[in-house]
Amino acid sequence: MRKTLIALLLAATLPAVAMAMPEDGKRHGGEHGAQMFKQLDLSKEQRQAVGKLMREQMTSRRDITQRFLDKLPAAEKTAMQDELKAAKSKNQQAIRALLKPEQQKIYDAEVKKMAERHADMAEFQAWKAQRDAKAQ
Repeated sequence: MRKTLIALLLAATLPAVAMAMPEDGKRHGGEHGAQMFKQLDLSKEQRQAVGKLMREQMTSRRDITQRFLDKLPAAEKTAMQDELKAAKSKNQQAIRALLKPEQQKIYDAEVKKMAERHADMAEFQAWKAQRDAKAQ
């Protein structure tokens, strides 16, 4: 009886999961950085080196975040943000150093576009917070 019930519940949820998936099959998030590197036409060695740098950055970022989240005063939050920015900048420079000059131009343009998108999102979030504060 229990197995039948589990099978029935599973069969009932599968169509809902399938309908929740976007039609083009792409999932949200996770490939923002990968899209930028597709345009660079990296060699196998460059892809491996960039992948290694990205993994190191992820580990470093997680360690930095955890260390500062344990102490949450405002001054510590600011220090954490500064350290994360420095680590990101260092990683971007290391990646850029791996690239050929024509790849560097494309990389710089993509980094600039990404920074503009982040600034636009920050501006939107500030506007949204201001709007919500007025509504209350």
